Amino acid sequence: MREITRRAALGLLAAPALVGRARAQATRLRLAHPHPDSDSWNRAARLFAARVAERSGGALQVQVFGNGALGSDPTTIAAARGGTLDIVLTGNPFFTGLAPKLNVLDLPFLFRERRHVAAVLDGPIGRQLLGELEGANLHVLGFWDIGFRNVTNSRRPVAVPADLRGLKIRTTPNPAHIKAFQLLGANPAPMPFTELFTALETRTVDGQENPTTLILNARFYEVQRHLSLTRHAYTAGILAMSKARWESLPEPQREAVAAAAEEVTPQQRQMNEDAEASSVAELKAKGMQVVEAPDRAAFAAIVAEEVRRDFASRFGAELPEAIAGAGA
Repeated sequence: MREITRRAALGLLAAPALVGRARAQATRLRLAHPHPDSDSWNRAARLFAARVAERSGGALQVQVFGNGALGSDPTTIAAARGGTLDIVLTGNPFFTGLAPKLNVLDLPFLFRERRHVAAVLDGPIGRQLLGELEGANLHVLGFWDIGFRNVTNSRRPVAVPADLRGLKIRTTPNPAHIKAFQLLGANPAPMPFTELFTALETRTVDGQENPTTLILNARFYEVQRHLSLTRHAYTAGILAMSKARWESLPEPQREAVAAAAEEVTPQQRQMNEDAEASSVAELKAKGMQVVEAPDRAAFAAIVAEEVRRDFASRFGAELPEAIAGAGA
């Protein structure tokens, strides 16, 4: 009995060492994104990490760094392309410098609702667009959801296009976003998301445009008084892996990563859609004044066709026309 007890004790002592060796042998993948910890991106990224670990039998361990901890949107994309970061998750507009045709997804008033978005992103058009990034040293794992964008500012309610004139509005660096706000008479000021709260707080910019879920989770209500539900454009997020890192993984591990991304992507989209339903009420409770029914037709009349023509002049009209007709 004493011998059995001694062996059991030795086994217990050895167990942590065995676990430690197993963890040390695991391949660690760092995933960076700019959104707050409370956002669906962070929750879904941690779910993705858990699924990768499960599907790889613990051989892969994904570490999630949110809230811009590893740098701004351009910085993390550059790091993933250069191989010093394994996985990057950020908004489609920040990838359009590498793959300009992706700009089509950000054309104003192009998407009707989320079912239309899914029909495009998960179909042949989405696959075609993701292929555009393969030459940029990135392997794309999926389209995640950011949502339909709305305008906030610290100066006045925005109900009609004229209300935007003269306001300095932070946009992404995407040409479609910049052009749209120029047409509306605003002064677009592109900057990374990680710099935005401070710019709003110091009044470096008057306002910004993002989905209500992100306005809430980033606490923009602390530095913005007015919200207008313009829903003027949809924005997707792109989950992409360093191509060098992807190619370095054995095939079973690639399959584990791809399967985890395929499983979690629709869950993240649903998380965001569910959160959007209650976010406006929460923003009102935080003190924001909300214009719930701005004149969207008036906004669309100024920007939709003009920005689409600008895209078509460079890349042809086929993509926007295909997107407009998808899922109908």
